[in-house]
Amino acid sequence: MNYEEVMKLALERGFYFPSCEVYSDASAGFWEYGPSGVGLKNKFLELWRRELIRRDGMMEIDGSQIMSKSVFEASGHLGNFADPIIKCTKCNSTFRADRTIAEIANIEIPESADLNEFDNAIIENKIKCPKCKGDFGTTKKFNMMFKVGIGPQEEEAYLRPETCQSIFVDFPRLFKTMRGKLPLGIAQVGKSFRNEIAPRQSLLRLREFYQAEIEVFCNPGRLNEVEKFAEIENTVIRVQTDTEPISMTCKEALETGAVPNKFVAYYLGILTEFYEKTGIDISKSRFRKLGDKEKAFYAEVAFDFEVETTIGWLELVACNYRADYDLSSHAKMSKEKFEVMDNDEKVLPHVFEISMGIDRSLYTILEHSLKNDEEHERMVLSLKPYLSPVHVGILSLVKKDGLKEKTDEIFINIKRKFDAFLDHSGAIGRRYRRLDEIGAPFAITVDHQTLEDNTVTIRKRDSMEQSRVNISEIDSILLESVAFP
Repeated sequence: MNYEEVMKLALERGFYFPSCEVYSDASAGFWEYGPSGVGLKNKFLELWRRELIRRDGMMEIDGSQIMSKSVFEASGHLGNFADPIIKCTKCNSTFRADRTIAEIANIEIPESADLNEFDNAIIENKIKCPKCKGDFGTTKKFNMMFKVGIGPQEEEAYLRPETCQSIFVDFPRLFKTMRGKLPLGIAQVGKSFRNEIAPRQSLLRLREFYQAEIEVFCNPGRLNEVEKFAEIENTVIRVQTDTEPISMTCKEALETGAVPNKFVAYYLGILTEFYEKTGIDISKSRFRKLGDKEKAFYAEVAFDFEVETTIGWLELVACNYRADYDLSSHAKMSKEKFEVMDNDEKVLPHVFEISMGIDRSLYTILEHSLKNDEEHERMVLSLKPYLSPVHVGILSLVKKDGLKEKTDEIFINIKRKFDAFLDHSGAIGRRYRRLDEIGAPFAITVDHQTLEDNTVTIRKRDSMEQSRVNISEIDSILLESVAFP
């Protein structure tokens, strides 16, 4: 399915929609999740916790969204977190330089490139303002931090542009109080805020967005001492080469030098296993190693986990080896000690980051799962059952003859164990179609035979297969199918 069809589904079936859409002055780049979207997001995060956090024995925290100026001075965001912008000298419209050049001249320039590279490309390709055909001024940097004032004195602070900084500044306390031991993974889920110049395409580039970030603190001298590597050495990952992504095991990626060490290979492996369980087509994925001008200012080595969609390759996860950039910067700014003991060795840990964009991930899951069943003239959202916002629809064939009351009774017994949806109105075929479009793997229909022998019809979403089962069997059937793997 393409972007427009996913967007239509999202709006009509309560997955997501623009914030403040009833007002003409609503700003772009802010979207809200409806009931279906919240259900999918919560289950996605529960899978993330199972497959990454609990698997690796990590800790999870919940930090502040507003942080002091000092944090972002130390992190480098106040000095380096900027996008290149160009302004029309005629109509004063502002655009991102890299994106405008790519769209008009089909030339890719990394956003971190020197400003004169953008200026030269604009002059050489005679690029004009898309709105009025006016000339552009010279390229400048625009810092994307959201500044806030705290209290009546409006003390300077900022909305966080990423969730990880609280993990870094909290590290000494967490390591001590939680009896930490390297390597130590600390995770956080929450909202981040970036004042994007030109937010676009709903969930794909937002000013307020969800991240699920993991920072793994490690001893830089022991990056090939990873006992757990054996768990994933035969896991197949797709690594970008000069031309096409190549499928190889984690062991082969290590042996060929496609990844630098066992530590990085291990986390790329478990990340791939996680996304495979979300229903994303892993054959359309790749780990792309970033060049010096592409990677973030804090990264020594960086891989982007990208997935192919109908609108191109989307970066879902940034995998950055941040070395000791963050801890050394915060130690210097705060005058606090960030070194820890690793056995008998005192060490300032290095950090490997797995920074996941939740919104982009959910969009990709929807696109990869939405199918057009032309034979039966229906749209089907073939989500993994354990990710479906609704596990089962409970339907009465008609609302009379006692069927409504029996249906309500079944719903009451099921609704606290599974995510169930009660529906009495409309033609049964139309109700099935609605459930298909929100990804419900099962529909249970109560009919006149139910009153005679206590059986119901259970319908499977993907195959449309129907069978009679006893009411007493419903719990076990649902549990077996919608339980997390």
